[in-house]
Amino acid sequence: MIQVCLNGPRGAGDGAAVPLSPEALADSAAEAVAAGATDIHVHAKTPCGQDSLSPRVLAPTLEAIRARVSVPVGVTTGAWAEPDPVARVQRVRNWTVLPDHASVNWHEEGAEAVAAALIERDIGVEAGIWSGTDGAARFAASPLGPRVLRVLAEVTDPSAETAEKSARALLADLGPAFDRPVLLHGADGGAWPVLRLAGRLGLATRIGLEDTLVLPDGERAVSNAQLVAEGLVQYGWAQRSS
Repeated sequence: MIQVCLNGPRGAGDGAAVPLSPEALADSAAEAVAAGATDIHVHAKTPCGQDSLSPRVLAPTLEAIRARVSVPVGVTTGAWAEPDPVARVQRVRNWTVLPDHASVNWHEEGAEAVAAALIERDIGVEAGIWSGTDGAARFAASPLGPRVLRVLAEVTDPSAETAEKSARALLADLGPAFDRPVLLHGADGGAWPVLRLAGRLGLATRIGLEDTLVLPDGERAVSNAQLVAEGLVQYGWAQRSS
C-alpha cells in the first residue's frame, strides 16, 4: 500500500503545488491515484488555509475527493487543528460526512478519547506514533491498540543521514504493535530514506506534499502525482511485481 498525503499542515506559502481547496484536493487526489496511490490522507482547510476538524469544512472536502476517486480517504485529528481535547472529540461526533479512517497522534493529550470516538462511529483509526515522543509507550499500554486499523510509524527526524536509524529505533520501540499493520514514513529530508527502508522491509508507506516538497534528487516536486510515481520507483514496486 502506498498512501498519498496530499497537503498536511502546509499552506499557500509552501508553493502553488500544495492543494488547499476541496476542488484542488480532489484534482490532486485523482492524479495521485492514477499514478498509483491506493489510499489518501488529507487535511481539510478553511478558506484561509487553516487545518480544521469542523464538519462544515470536512464534508465538502470529502465529498469533492470521493466524487473523483474510489480509494479510502482519511483525515487528521491533529491537536493543532483543535487544541482542546474535549472539543476535538465533539468535532468527531458532529461529523456529517465520515472519512474511511482518521489519524490520531498517540502522544497528544486526549488521544484515547478521540480514538474511542472514531471507533464508536466505525471510522478506522490510524495510530500515529511519532519518533521522539512517548507515543510508542502509550500505545503499548492502550486497550484500544488491538482495535486500530493500522499503526503509522512516523519518523520526525528530518535528516537524510540519520532518518533511517531513527526509523529502525521507532520500529523497535513499537515492537509487535498488537499485530496491527504498520505504515512507515518520514518527513522532509528523511522522507525518501525512510520510504526506501519501508520498501526493503515490505511495510506500507506514504509520500506526498505533506511529507516532502522535493524529489530524491532535490528538485522541487510539481505535484503529488509526481511524488507518488517516484515513490513507487524508490520503494521498488516494479521489481516486486515483476
